[in-house]
Parts: sequence; C-alpha cells; structure tokens
Amino acid sequence: MRADCQVCRSEGFAAHSRVQVRLGNRSIIATLNIVYGSLLSTGEAGFSETAWTMLAPQPGERASFAHPVAVDSMSHVRAKVYGQRLVESQFDAIVSDIVAGRYTDVELAAFITGCADGHLSQEEITFLTRAMINTGERLTWPYQHVMDKHCVGGLAGNRTTMVVVPIAAALGLIMPKTSSRAITSPSGTADTMEVLAPVDLTLQQMRAVIEREGACIAWGGAVHLSPADDILVRVERALDLDSEGQMVASVLAKKAAAGSTHVVLDIPVGPTAKVRSGAAAHRLQKLLEHTAHAMGLKARTLISDGRQPVGRGIGPALEAADVLAVLRNEAGAPKDLRSHSLDIAAALVELAGLGQGDEARALATAMLTEGHAWAKMQAICEAQGGMRQIPRAAQIHEIVATHAGHVNAIDNRLLSRVAKLAGAPAVPAAGLELLVRIDDPVVRGQPLFRIHADNRGDLDYVLEFVQRHPGAVEIERH
Repeated sequence: MRADCQVCRSEGFAAHSRVQVRLGNRSIIATLNIVYGSLLSTGEAGFSETAWTMLAPQPGERASFAHPVAVDSMSHVRAKVYGQRLVESQFDAIVSDIVAGRYTDVELAAFITGCADGHLSQEEITFLTRAMINTGERLTWPYQHVMDKHCVGGLAGNRTTMVVVPIAAALGLIMPKTSSRAITSPSGTADTMEVLAPVDLTLQQMRAVIEREGACIAWGGAVHLSPADDILVRVERALDLDSEGQMVASVLAKKAAAGSTHVVLDIPVGPTAKVRSGAAAHRLQKLLEHTAHAMGLKARTLISDGRQPVGRGIGPALEAADVLAVLRNEAGAPKDLRSHSLDIAAALVELAGLGQGDEARALATAMLTEGHAWAKMQAICEAQGGMRQIPRAAQIHEIVATHAGHVNAIDNRLLSRVAKLAGAPAVPAAGLELLVRIDDPVVRGQPLFRIHADNRGDLDYVLEFVQRHPGAVEIERH
C-alpha cells in the first residue's frame, strides 16, 4: 500500500505489519510493504502473485484490511525462550499457527532460538515431530515395507540417494523417495535428479511411478509434506542456526509424512561437516533413533566420514555425472561414492530383512555390478517423464597446487561456496570437480579442482574469490 493510504493511516499499519486481508469468504494474512511515488495510485493496493492467486479477486469485489487476531501460541514461545518445557498441545498450537502463516519472521526466529542449543528435551522433540507431521499431507502406501534414507547434510557432492534408490528398487523394495532442493548448498538431490529427469511430480504421478517401477526420486515440495519444516528452515538459514532438536524433528517428520516404515539415516562427521565430532554424532544418533521409534519408524543410523566431499562433482550436472559413472560401473567412477552408497544400500537390505552382514552387502553389490541398478535408474527416469542429457559448462578453469606436498585437509564449506559462486544450482552445469583426496601426494602445478561456469563473467567472479580464499584444499609441504 501507499504510505499515505487512508487504510494505512486509520489502521496504524507500518512497513512489515501483518495484515488480514478478506475478500468474500477468502482470507490471508499478508506482510505489508509500504511504497512511495507513483507505483500505486490513491486507493489502490498491490498483491504478490501468490496472494493474488490465493484470494482470487473478482471484478467488483471489495477487500477489507485489519490487524490479525493476536496469536495465542506466542505465549508458549515466550515460555520456551525462558527455558520452560512445553507439552504436546503447546507444540500443536505453535506449529498449527506457523503453517497457517500467523507468525512473522521475528516470531519464527524467537521460536527457533528458544529451541536451539539443546533446549529441547527428547520428549519435546517427539512432540514437535508429531505436530509437524499432523499439519501437512500424509502419504499412505499399500506395502508392508516402505524404505527411505536420509543424510543429515553438510557434505558436498553426497548424492548416494541416486545410487541407493535404483539398487533398492532392483531388489524389489518399495522406495518412494522425496528429496529437497538446495537451500544454501550447490545442489540438493532434487536439483541433481532434475538434470536427468523431471522431479516436480504430483502425488498421482508419484503413485503411478511407484506402481510401475517400485521407486521414484521426486521433489518433496510438490506434495506438501510437513510444510512447517520448509518455513522453519528458511528462517534457520537466515539466522545461521542449526538446532539439533529441530533437525531431528525436520528429518523424521518428513519421513513419517511420506509414508516410510523403514529408514537409514546417514550422519557424516568432519571438521567442516554439519556434525563436527564423534560425541555430537553419537548424541544425534540417540535422538534420531529414539524419535523414529516414537513415530513408529524402524531406523538404522550410520556414522560416516565427513572430512571431505563424496564423489568428484559439486553442482547438479557434475554430481549427476558421478552418479551415472557409478551406476554404469565405469572404470573412473568415484570409488567413495560407490562404496558409501553400498554401505547405505546394505543397511536398507538388512532393515528389510533380505539379508544380514556380508550377505546384505553382496546383494546390494550384485545389483550394481550386474547392471540391474543402472537398468532400474533408466526405467525410473522414463517413468518420471524421460531421461535427459547432462549439460556441459562453457567455461572450465583448473586451480593448481602452488607447492608440492600432500593433501592435509579439504574444506567442504569453502568448496561448496566456490561451486555456488560459479552458478550452481541455478545453472545446472556450473560447479566444480574435486581432483584430489585427503592424503594424496601432489606436485607443484598439479590440478586440485576444476571450476565449471556458464560464462566468463561468472568464472572471473569465482576466481577472484578463490584467490582471496586459498584454503579450500590444504597442502602440507613435505
């Protein structure tokens, strides 16, 4: 609205006020932006595309604007900020109001902060998880075993999902995998899968793919599972807070809402991963397993090496190329991506009761080495809308070692930042290829990683960053 609008003046609205807008029996709570100048005329109000679609104004309809009713559940948030424990009904009220759009970003930030730094008990995590499940869609499947897997994140290039799903499906397991797009990373699993096939599947399309192939890899946002999670994550990223309790609730709410019955949870540990120490990993492991049990899920957790990226590619197209190399059993395929994928697939086999120990690993390996997983991946891509060609970047530049020695450390976060500055994930072909691993010997002038960019301007921009931040690959002199 205009700053001099009579509604703004009479209601006392200011910039970023929460405003209830009604048209007939339709209503939304919107955030107000104040404009000056000629963008709007006197007596006019402008709406975002989303607000316009939700309200669907008809010619001649009159809109009313008012302050929304006070959000009663904010008293529970204040109690949490002051260290009080909440009961289940209080979490239900908070999450219901969050999903209904009644919280401002400031109020969301208060709730996130109040729950951070271990301030949620195990019981409260269970309450929060259940509340997040109950406020969104919940899928059901007519199968006894519905398999799933999840990595808690923080590790570049970790695209095990796209290897594990076709292995599981080739073994006859049902795996309706819903994955996320990148939030702050160079690529989410959905972004990488989208290089190969469509991922914006409706629930009906997902069911059709599952009935045909036994598995899919789709974008979870299209089926509205646990919508509170998407809202909270957006504010968590802005605050750079990663609450352990909310992470557990986020992961398991989406698994339960997707109809999963059995899930393998991967916890990478490393100095630049999301989980930094063994002690933190074991604490998270207990929280995940306890909460999964409370939600009726059978869960297996794996603690894995998170000191460096998995695979070579970081960015949608480059990660997709790694996945295909593994599935096709190519000689130069990344060994770590192959091995870690088989670890997770074997754990799924064990959970499903198809085999234990070496037998489970052998079953998963056979699906890969005999080409069954590659055939299944092609079939899944076709069922989701057709397999695509991987795009290639127009600009490629190698970053080389300035001295001889051996690779002492690799910074996951810095490499992810380089890939993002190169254009990933918005430009699918952009990103980087990591050409060395920890403990590798290197000589002066040897390529360490290769940057892929869409144009010269993007490449120059990322090269300037690399020059100012040379520690992505740390070389210890001999």
